[in-house]
Amino acid sequence: QVQLQESGPGLVKPWQTLSLTCTVSGASMSAGLYYWGWIRQPPGKDLEWMGVVSYSGSTYYSPSLKSRMSIFRDLPKNQFTLQLLSVAPEDTAVYYCTASKGLIVGATEKVLYDYWGQGTQVIVSS
Repeated sequence: QVQLQESGPGLVKPWQTLSLTCTVSGASMSAGLYYWGWIRQPPGKDLEWMGVVSYSGSTYYSPSLKSRMSIFRDLPKNQFTLQLLSVAPEDTAVYYCTASKGLIVGATEKVLYDYWGQGTQVIVSS
């Protein structure tokens, strides 16, 4: 059973960089079995697909976020990290990390993903 756990700051000031880490247990990221991604849900809005990193390190990002975001892997620690630059209040959301056996780009239906983290709330405010 794969478990995902998000961690990071709950409050970030505008224009700062947001870094969230997803710690994976129950599976080795090096095994190449899953794609690792991030999805977020702003208050009162639908889920928004952000991006994904493959087991080989290839990345796919939402066009609307591509200029500001990166996903990094730390294979020895079995973690992957979302970095979002120059955050604004519009980036306030619950952020989820995900795992899927197939590559999913753009879709947020929960049934498509094999595993989800519990989510972490991020508020962007001065």
